[in-house]
Amino acid sequence: MLEGKILKGIGGFYYVKTTQGIIECRARGIFREENLTPLVGDNVKLRISKEDNSGYIEKIMPRKNELIRPPVANVSQIIIVMSIKKPNINTLLLDKYLMMVEQNDLSIVICFNKSDLASYEFENFKAIYEQIGYRVILTSNKLNMGIDELKDTLKDHTTVLAGPSGVGKSSLLNNLKPELQRETGDISRKSSRGKHTTRSVELLEISDETYVLDTPGFSSLDVSFINEPIEVRNYFKEINKYGLECRFQSCLHDKEPNCAIKEYVGSGQINRERYENYLLVLNEIRNIRRY
Repeated sequence: MLEGKILKGIGGFYYVKTTQGIIECRARGIFREENLTPLVGDNVKLRISKEDNSGYIEKIMPRKNELIRPPVANVSQIIIVMSIKKPNINTLLLDKYLMMVEQNDLSIVICFNKSDLASYEFENFKAIYEQIGYRVILTSNKLNMGIDELKDTLKDHTTVLAGPSGVGKSSLLNNLKPELQRETGDISRKSSRGKHTTRSVELLEISDETYVLDTPGFSSLDVSFINEPIEVRNYFKEINKYGLECRFQSCLHDKEPNCAIKEYVGSGQINRERYENYLLVLNEIRNIRRY
């Protein structure tokens, strides 16, 4: 059988890259019986029908990992793209993204795009997240800034490019590889939010063994993937680290007395906005579990 990688899936058809080119395929019915759905990024085995030359996916190879949102397999890293201006940064959304990726134990890079719009603010956010332990890249399509660093970061990886609409994900891809000709959108003046331009999950080949998933942007993120409030501590790196100093092992760092986290927030060693986002997520999980 022919081997390949699923680059795109639309309406029950899968487009698989093989040594014979990209082949349009359907999946065998047996996958439905096994409650298994082919995902973009899957390595598969397929056969070509001699009758109509159509392709059929016969086997899905074991996955290294699998994400629910976006639905994709065999990813090696995630780059979260945010802007500080146009649209304004939503740190709660960024921190929820980080939580989701931390849960999947994937390599994370934060990319602050449009850094020509407010250089001081970008450097400030860069310092906050680097102090936590994240790698941060500053980019600007307008100034062609950080593009080489981004290209090096992508090399030999399968990367999910995630983030809200309007932050410039598609524009960055066009800068990296102009022949992709990804559709880009303006910012809505009324809402100050980006307009959706990416409508499906698609694996784009930047160079040999270098793939990027440009995912549809969204302005909110459901955190129901977290089962219990106490798990939230694990996905805020600095709270997980300094929380070991708390008097009670079960400390949730919100109402307990003599909490080490509150002391670190008071001294500025933990960013106050990050801590407030932690509390917001904590209460969101409590409300979900209540119902």
